[in-house]
Amino acid sequence: SARSTVSVIGDILGRALSNLHGLLRMPYGCGEQNMAILSPNIYILQYLENTEQLTSAIRERATGFLKSGYQRQMNYRHISGAYSTFGHGDENTWLTAFVLRSFGKAQKYIFIDPQIIQSAKEWLIRRRDSDGCFIQQGRLFNNRMKGGVNDNVTMTAYITASLLELETPVTVTAVSLFLRILDFFLINFCWSHLHWSQSASADDSDSLAVEISSYVLLAALTADSLTSADLGFANRIVSWLVKQQNAYGGFSSTQDTVVALQALSLYATKVFSSDGSSTVTVQSAGDTHHFDVNQDNKLLYQEKQLQNVPAKYSIEAKGSACVSVQVAQFYNIPTPTEAKTLSIDAKFEGDCKTLEQNFILNFTVKYGGPQETTNMLIVDIKILSGFTADTSMVRLGKYVERVDTKEDHVIVYLTEIPKHISINYKMQMKQVLPVKNLKPAVVKVYDYYQTSKILF
Repeated sequence: SARSTVSVIGDILGRALSNLHGLLRMPYGCGEQNMAILSPNIYILQYLENTEQLTSAIRERATGFLKSGYQRQMNYRHISGAYSTFGHGDENTWLTAFVLRSFGKAQKYIFIDPQIIQSAKEWLIRRRDSDGCFIQQGRLFNNRMKGGVNDNVTMTAYITASLLELETPVTVTAVSLFLRILDFFLINFCWSHLHWSQSASADDSDSLAVEISSYVLLAALTADSLTSADLGFANRIVSWLVKQQNAYGGFSSTQDTVVALQALSLYATKVFSSDGSSTVTVQSAGDTHHFDVNQDNKLLYQEKQLQNVPAKYSIEAKGSACVSVQVAQFYNIPTPTEAKTLSIDAKFEGDCKTLEQNFILNFTVKYGGPQETTNMLIVDIKILSGFTADTSMVRLGKYVERVDTKEDHVIVYLTEIPKHISINYKMQMKQVLPVKNLKPAVVKVYDYYQTSKILF
């Protein structure tokens, strides 16, 4: 089932620009996901404007996404000015800071009610403790982000960075805590010359490694004057980061996509050149493709299907302009049977082959990994052809925060699953149309912040 494509574009952000509304191939049902759609538009607009590449068509498209994202985010806003992941429950300090820094930047391109920004800022400032720390309120869904640092110190660093970006005066205590968190990263995270990870044994494609490396890249590029050595160091980080991008220009989850695109847009601004052209040749025996990239088409996304798969292809670039080349392969995989730290088991009660027959889908989620609880989980249930689903029972399940129905899928958001405890759920299904040769449907679960860890 393997199928491969090669794409060429003359701008490091061009791939993301071509897929502004589809950077993440995952469901969008919470305030954090909505912000992950909204914020990359800001960084791309800033970059194109700074490099004088912003056209009226791109501006209109990107600002359209910003306007709709801004309106959607109001569904997750509390009267206090804070935000929560699902629009109810505890107000969330981290998400409020995320919204604040994004809306602060977005107001240059669209109208943002100043009171919306001011109320979020005031709410955050009121979250300070007597020692100057900002208090974590609301659930931090990605528990791996806590690392070995006290939550309030981590939160203080993030909020201080947000306030500094908005040119808001902050206390000396807050700045010192911000520097303290940076010291922690430099001391406790191991690195190669290309990327940083939480430990030496961490998976190179780990979303947390992408996020940490992106923060290092941002720090490396914020010096008043950059030397060629500084840019060379940054380029090595960028080379690793772009290898982690998916075929749509995004990364594996919301947080790493947002931070990585912010860092890549800053890098692209620093190294931008308005001169030069290049030709890229991709070939194997009997299959050759040529791509011409110049100043007139550098933002044009060029893609060709590779005919010989599998095969050995060579890529040759000639010229003086930088180009981004990506080879993407898509393929189907058999349903895995090996049990992992996160597992799901699905069974049904009743006869699914009798017209208008109701049956119950039972599924059990279990976690046995190193943490005491999981991050937020997504259960994706594909509905059998000819069937409809009644989600009322699953909505009542423990740890269920939200249930969405999209086309022929039911998406269940689980806030967490405790270690070594099997959690059971039920969903009723009914056949409304007879379908010949009915095929099995897939039920899968994955970590929202580590989408590569998918279990069927």
